[in-house]
Amino acid sequence: MRIAVNTRLFLKGKLEGIGWFAHETLSRLVRNHPEHEFIFFFDRPFHKDFIFAPNVTPVVLKPQARHPALYYMWTEWAIPYALRKYKADIYFSPDGFGTLHSKVPTCLTLHDLAYLHYPQFMDKMHKLYYTRYLPKFANRAKRIVAVSEFTKQDVMHHYGIDANKIDVIYNGAHEEYKPLSYDEKEAVKAQYTNGEEFFLFTGALHPRKNVINLLKAFVKFKRRQKSPIKLVIVGRMAWQYDEIAKAKELMPFKDDVVWTGYLEVKDLAKITASAYALVYPSLFEGFGIPILEAMTCHVPVIVSNSSSMPEVGGDAALLVDPHSVDDIAEKMMLIYKDENLRDRMIEAAKIQKMKFDWAKSAEQIWDSLMKCV
Repeated sequence: MRIAVNTRLFLKGKLEGIGWFAHETLSRLVRNHPEHEFIFFFDRPFHKDFIFAPNVTPVVLKPQARHPALYYMWTEWAIPYALRKYKADIYFSPDGFGTLHSKVPTCLTLHDLAYLHYPQFMDKMHKLYYTRYLPKFANRAKRIVAVSEFTKQDVMHHYGIDANKIDVIYNGAHEEYKPLSYDEKEAVKAQYTNGEEFFLFTGALHPRKNVINLLKAFVKFKRRQKSPIKLVIVGRMAWQYDEIAKAKELMPFKDDVVWTGYLEVKDLAKITASAYALVYPSLFEGFGIPILEAMTCHVPVIVSNSSSMPEVGGDAALLVDPHSVDDIAEKMMLIYKDENLRDRMIEAAKIQKMKFDWAKSAEQIWDSLMKCV
C-alpha cells in the first residue's frame, strides 16, 4: 500500500507543535510498517533526518506553501497531481490541509479551530483561507484525527461532522523530556538564571499565548514576594509580537526575565526539567504540548481553565483565568509559598503524564488510516 503524507512542516531546526506531532508519529509509523511505502510530500528541499526509513520516498512539490494563495496552489494543484502520479492509496495530512480535487481517501489531523475563536489574532488572508477551506477539507476527509476531546467537540459543533468520523489521538512528549538530578538542575540554572529558581513559559510568541498577561502577573508576583526567582520565556517571536517586544523593554523587573529565543529540543527539555513550575496561561489550545512536556519532567503546571488545557493537565494542574492577571499572579504565589502543594502536584503529574505516549498515538493513527481503506 502507498501512503502519501503532507510533510511540508518538516523544517530542520524549526519544528513546533504540529511539526513535532507529525515527526513523532510518522517516524514510528514508517518503521512499524516496513511492508508499506510512504511518500513524503515536501514543499522545499528536505533534510535527510526526515527520511526515517528505507520505505520513505521523498518528493518536493512546488510552490512553497507559506501564504494562502500558495496554500491553494499546493493543495489543489500540486497535491492532486502527485497523488495521481505516485498512485497513492491513502493521503494523510497531519496539519489539517486536505485537498478538494482528489478522490484518494484522506485522513486529516485537526489540532484546533483557533481561527474561529480568536480571529483577531490572524491576518485577513489567512482568516479568509481557513474559513473557506478548512471546513471543506474536514467534511471531505474520510477520517479525522482530533488531538483532544475538546477539539473533537469543537469540530463537531462548528463543522457539523458526526462523532463516529473523528478519532481522538493525543500528543506525546519527546523522549528527551525526563526528570533531571539535583546537580543537573543546578547546572541549568547556573547557565540561564545565575543559579536562581525560575518560572517557565515555552511556545511561539504571539497574542494567543497571552504572554502580556503573564508578564503583568510576574510583576505583581515580584512586588508582593520580593523573591529572586526569575521568569524564563522560551520561543521565537512569531506574529503580532510588537506589544510583547515593547513590554520586554519597558516592564518593571525586566532584568529578572530571561528570553532565550527558540531552543533545540535537547536544550528545551533540560530547561523544562529544571523549572520551578511551568506557567502556561494561553488563551486557547487544541492540546498544549508544553503542559505534557513539563509533567513528563515532574514539573508542576499552572494552566488556563479554558479549551483543552484542563483535559491535558488533569489533577496535576493549577487552573487560572487567563484573562485575569490577578488570578495568574495568585496561583504563582500559591505554588511558590506552599511546598506541600507543589509536591502533591508533582506526584499527580507522574500519574497524569502516563495517559500520553507517542508509541500509542502512532498505533492509533495507523488504525485511523486503515479505516480509510
